[in-house]
Amino acid sequence: MSKIAVVFWSGTGNTEEMANAVAEGAKEADAEVEVFPVDDFNAADMADYNGFLFGCPAMGDEVLEEDSFEPFFTEAETKLNGVPVGLFGSYGWGGGQWMENWIERTKEAGAKFVGSVIAENAPDDTALEDCRKLGEDLAKAV
Repeated sequence: MSKIAVVFWSGTGNTEEMANAVAEGAKEADAEVEVFPVDDFNAADMADYNGFLFGCPAMGDEVLEEDSFEPFFTEAETKLNGVPVGLFGSYGWGGGQWMENWIERTKEAGAKFVGSVIAENAPDDTALEDCRKLGEDLAKAV
């Protein structure tokens, strides 16, 4: 059985809602899934998992959250070569450039990029269904 970590940061609860949906989709595809706020997970923990679903909203000038998530992801990138990864998050302004940049970073780290989901503000039913599909796709890729 594949073991997947869902690691996220959420300021308003929108990205947390998405995290729960991706986890649900991965579980429905028979993966073992654990969900962690980023402050409860570190790059050293990554060795225990076969794939990752990372979630972070756009912050400031369309960047990852800078106090907790960015430092974590900078270290995590060094461990992503050949590993299935999906990305998700919400935004309240802009056009999603933070996600495009994040996808590029993830691919440059050598990850097997599975897909991404973004939601403007709170995720609607379509975004949550897309999150469940992302979780399912990641579970199948592991």
